[in-house]
Amino acid sequence: MTDTSRWGIAAESGIQAREGGMHFWDAYWALEIDRCPCDVHFTDYLEASGIHDASIFHFGTGGHHHLGLRIAEVGSNNAVYGITASPAEYDTYVKLTIDRPEVGRLYKVFFGDIYQLDARMLPDFDVATLFHLCEFRTEKNDLYNALTDLEVAEMLVDRLKPGGRVLFYPGSFAWPTAEGVVAQLVARKGLIAEDGFKSLVVCRKPG
Repeated sequence: MTDTSRWGIAAESGIQAREGGMHFWDAYWALEIDRCPCDVHFTDYLEASGIHDASIFHFGTGGHHHLGLRIAEVGSNNAVYGITASPAEYDTYVKLTIDRPEVGRLYKVFFGDIYQLDARMLPDFDVATLFHLCEFRTEKNDLYNALTDLEVAEMLVDRLKPGGRVLFYPGSFAWPTAEGVVAQLVARKGLIAEDGFKSLVVCRKPG
């Protein structure tokens, strides 16, 4: 567990925010395939689909950093831009890339609140994952005018190249809410549903 005492926050698992501070996740997600297989199923999808030399946005890396490790292992040359709101998961990323620079070459992770993304800072992507859509945003994000889940999702769809894919995870506890956001993306952005892959929903951007 990351020492959060310097922020005046109790070291308890779960979403945390000091008054006036950033809403972050004071926990660490290890690779637990039985509980949450989405990242493993995503790397399976990339390999089964023959996706290589692609640019990927990854929402929620987990402390396991499976995506970066697997890309380095198989040599697909996919480049990943990931985000985590967990200080502990980011600390793990720093240690991982110091020990294994070959992983860090194509797997870049930054710490932050995804609801503060700015489109000007994002390149165009071939693939984006939104497995954790609607899981973390609360009224605490409103204190600093953070984006909504729909606004984040629309931004990332806009940053997809024509024909790019965005993937969702119906196994999320927030899927009943996230499914509504996906329906709005289909209506507003013209996303086209493709055949699902294992536990994942796959949509394609027109073009």
